[in-house]
Amino acid sequence: MIRICFQMADGQSLDAQASVGDSLLTVGQAAGLPLEGTCEGQMACSTCHVIVDPDWFAKLTQASEDEEDMIDLAAGATRYSRLSCQITLDESMDGLTVRLPVESHNMQGR
Repeated sequence: MIRICFQMADGQSLDAQASVGDSLLTVGQAAGLPLEGTCEGQMACSTCHVIVDPDWFAKLTQASEDEEDMIDLAAGATRYSRLSCQITLDESMDGLTVRLPVESHNMQGR
């Protein structure tokens, strides 16, 4: 199992368990976090935007040009932003820490 730490905009944090091969989006959704993922991981929206801890950012595979284009549309994007649907977890990501942007709202939960 892999441990992922999600930091909320209000400063609280939530540790979630994941398996190798899971996407960060599905792990966050299973934990009840406001990661909407409207396009269901097809990289056609930015509703699963997360901000990766700077210490972890360089350890991830680089975002594709298409992902970077979608991140440009995300509210509150930073240089450490990624789409959680594009991060596939592996053993080296145990302890990965990501922050949900202040602008996170899950419209599917309403």
